[in-house]
Amino acid sequence: MNLRQALRVKSQTRLAFVGAGGKTTAMFQLAKQWKENILLTATTHLAEEQLSLAEHHFVVETPRDVQNVTQSDGVTLFTGSLSSEGRTRGVDSVTLEEIRKLAKTWNCPLLIEADGSRQRPLKAPADHEPVIPDFVDTVVVVAGMSGLGQPLTPDWVHRPEQFASLTGLEPGMLVTEPALVKLLTHPSGGLKGIPENARRVVFLNQADSVELQSHAQGMAKALLSGFDGVGIASLVQGEVFALHEKIAGIVLAGGASRRLGQPKQLLDWQGKPLVRHVAEMALAAGLSPVVVVTGAFSDAIGVALEGLPVRMVKNEAWEDGQSTSVQAGLRALPLEVGGAVFMLVDQPWVSPFLVQALIEEHARLLAPIVAPLIDQQRGNPVLFDRVTFSDFEGLRGDVGARPLFARYRPVWVPWHDPRALLDVDTLEDYQRLLAG
Repeated sequence: MNLRQALRVKSQTRLAFVGAGGKTTAMFQLAKQWKENILLTATTHLAEEQLSLAEHHFVVETPRDVQNVTQSDGVTLFTGSLSSEGRTRGVDSVTLEEIRKLAKTWNCPLLIEADGSRQRPLKAPADHEPVIPDFVDTVVVVAGMSGLGQPLTPDWVHRPEQFASLTGLEPGMLVTEPALVKLLTHPSGGLKGIPENARRVVFLNQADSVELQSHAQGMAKALLSGFDGVGIASLVQGEVFALHEKIAGIVLAGGASRRLGQPKQLLDWQGKPLVRHVAEMALAAGLSPVVVVTGAFSDAIGVALEGLPVRMVKNEAWEDGQSTSVQAGLRALPLEVGGAVFMLVDQPWVSPFLVQALIEEHARLLAPIVAPLIDQQRGNPVLFDRVTFSDFEGLRGDVGARPLFARYRPVWVPWHDPRALLDVDTLEDYQRLLAG
């Protein structure tokens, strides 16, 4: 996976990089991966030697200088003038607005470096930074994993005094995982200055060894409390190892169970209704949010789910088939989720470990569909990336998501417990389930 894939860049993307530990590298690497026209600028300094990374560099003295630029292939960089210290000056807000207009005219992305770090792997922001314009829709906060386990000194941390104040560390102490998570998720730290509706991604760069990748992996869950995505990368190696995102769970519990003759959602299994067992399993797997789509037996299912932190959505069109329940579940999801796992209410042998295996494979590849392969058969549940969500709106009838497998190439996760294939459609199926 490369940065363009991980950051889900489109021609309309307006993205700001902040933090330390490789944000300039990330900006130019992403620009090269776009392979079409793309605009870059900075509200802070860039080093003189970095200017040659762009095919076209324009020094902006007045906003009118932007208006006079004609479209060219490749990377176009706008900066202020070069100082005697060999660093460019940042562009002002009026100039930024002209660059934004130009990106709209050219129908291309705009990337902005929005603070400085003196080439240290870690930093805490000063009072005057970052300078992120309101029109930015994605903010990438970069942190260098090479600073983990190093002393809190100016050699490793830009503005160590602010870092200490935000994390509770004393100067000279070693930077720990909890301290770095606290810094990155602090409103005056990594989250500072991010526009309210912008997508927030933290990138743990410089994970150049298996050990550092493991440390980054261990931080991902805690970081998702403040970010929509957590990337783990070694940009010097050109590698993005994973992008962890919030993955939702959609429990499909809207059917009438006509073949069974009674609500399968409420059948007892191991002392609990099936619907509660599946919802608890989704929560245990780390899916968030978990949405339970009901239909025929909505009130009784609500009672069965009492006390669980799930959202119930009633599908008024449930008689029109499973596709309507799938669509109702997707419409209930927040925009920032990276994908959704569809859970069938009558397959209680599906384990949290299977769901987590799907999530980890999705984080590694961002594949459109990730599904289990069990005894050479496609199993459930299935994880669908957010890029597929719009495809569900065209589905009709009792087909679920089957047509999407012809549209996208799935990634298979081998699974060796055939009990996960067992579902309950008839009384005989239920008796087999009880038999274990």
